[in-house]
Amino acid sequence: MNYSYSTQEIKKIATSTIAKSETNDCFVKALASAADVDYDTAHSYTKEKFGRQDKKGTMNYQIIKTMAELQQNGMEIGSKKFTVEVLPTPLLTNRYKVHGKVYDRKKTVKSFIKSLPQGSFIVCVSNHAFAVKDGILIDNRGEEFRPTRKVLAAYALQEKPIYKQLELF
Repeated sequence: MNYSYSTQEIKKIATSTIAKSETNDCFVKALASAADVDYDTAHSYTKEKFGRQDKKGTMNYQIIKTMAELQQNGMEIGSKKFTVEVLPTPLLTNRYKVHGKVYDRKKTVKSFIKSLPQGSFIVCVSNHAFAVKDGILIDNRGEEFRPTRKVLAAYALQEKPIYKQLELF
């Protein structure tokens, strides 16, 4: 499993004056990484759509509610458009059979990445969020080496192509 906080992602955050004064911004960073937009764009989008207050973090209930709405209506952030899929419970659980009984247990981060190696995801674990892009976990420094955290929710982002009309003359 690949863990990373790529230099490109670090530069996006380091160039932001807003990021330097922010705390509890893991969802903002996850959205910026998953949607491949700059930190400031993700910050203002999260503030507007998710009701995030500066330095307060994004509330879990607000993430769930807003992502369900975005699944219906799509997401437009910066100059990009995305379809959003709230991943269903079967994709977030592993099934085990022990002594003839079947159990469903929440996937770990490692198991989630192994089962969904392609795509762009925002993943929520207890009191934290991060991005997974094509099997690479993008998280805060120090958080990326915790692969046994249980995945509570995950959202797939698929960029929609923007078609421009061609003019002949």
